[in-house]
Amino acid sequence: MELLAQTKYLWRGIEYGTSPVIFPTLSYSNNGIYIYGMGGYATDGSHQEVDLGISYNFKDISLSINDYYYPTPVGENDKYFNLKGKETGHWFESCIQYSPSKIPVWCLLSTYFAGADKKTESKSQAWSSYAEIGGYYNFDNNNVLSLAIGAALNKSFYNDYIHNFTVCNIELKYSHEFSTSHISIPISVSYIINPYREKSFVSFTAAFKY
Repeated sequence: MELLAQTKYLWRGIEYGTSPVIFPTLSYSNNGIYIYGMGGYATDGSHQEVDLGISYNFKDISLSINDYYYPTPVGENDKYFNLKGKETGHWFESCIQYSPSKIPVWCLLSTYFAGADKKTESKSQAWSSYAEIGGYYNFDNNNVLSLAIGAALNKSFYNDYIHNFTVCNIELKYSHEFSTSHISIPISVSYIINPYREKSFVSFTAAFKY
């Protein structure tokens, strides 16, 4: 069980509103399988989401499928089980990540394969794809400094469906984790640049894990 708070919702270089957000999460893991359910709620009511996902870890490789669901702020007329491409609030993503245990780097590839990710004109599946490479350095007991660079690989929601390859996320992050016998409190501060949108952000995140 986890409760995470962020000064504003930033994900892969994209800004989702300007108010703080909280993310309650329930998860289960066993024998390399990880299942989670997560909510996301802006404190000013401007954004909410419900995410479900499953992943399988085998040695240094993780394979996952995620369902990101974005209801409207009020949500009275939303239909969670409406999966029609032009009407649904679901975004279905497949993801693969390689994180070698002996080298402090990672590589990630993500593609949206179904749901609301549609091309602007034809309304056919856009297959929005994102790739990320990163590295990290551990020092002085639970201190981590990391750098990640991510890019959209095609015309996608990362670049308003009008460009092909675009760098959209550069993130320098410092992380530290406080822990007791029953709870851990990871915190992080990030400096994020989105070159495509010519935006920069500083974000603080804190979580409580039980």
